[in-house]
Amino acid sequence: MDTATSDIRAVEFTPSREGDSPVLPHLLEQIPDEEDIGTVTADGTHDTRRCHGAIIARGGTAIIPIRKNGRLWKEDCPAARARNETLRATRHYGRAFWKRWTGYHARSRAEAKMRCLKSFGERIAARDPDRQTAEIHIRVALINRFNALGTAEIVRVA
Repeated sequence: MDTATSDIRAVEFTPSREGDSPVLPHLLEQIPDEEDIGTVTADGTHDTRRCHGAIIARGGTAIIPIRKNGRLWKEDCPAARARNETLRATRHYGRAFWKRWTGYHARSRAEAKMRCLKSFGERIAARDPDRQTAEIHIRVALINRFNALGTAEIVRVA
């Protein structure tokens, strides 16, 4: 999700038996290479070498809380070094301060957007995989359009 416009930028749907973390690199591939990725905010399930590596490879900064029992990784790549810095910061300042400092609250906006997407219905009507993909993309386009229509413009008067 683009935090400036609140538009959904990438979509990947998986069966309920699959986890979220293997999908993150595919989501990042959906964003064109010429577009900069500032930060990627995700929950603790994405605290994996593969996710951190994919974010660093795209030039982004990972805002992923370290699992409560997380340990330092061997610093053999840039992703491990960045993740270890996050771990040191959360240990030194505390989890709550780290979340405020990094803007981790933006993740809750993405979760709210997913709830809006699910309000169209939990189930996909199409049976063909290509049509299922089209149906999901139509839902995303509708949510983005609703968001553009309903976003208030705030103008400073004084």
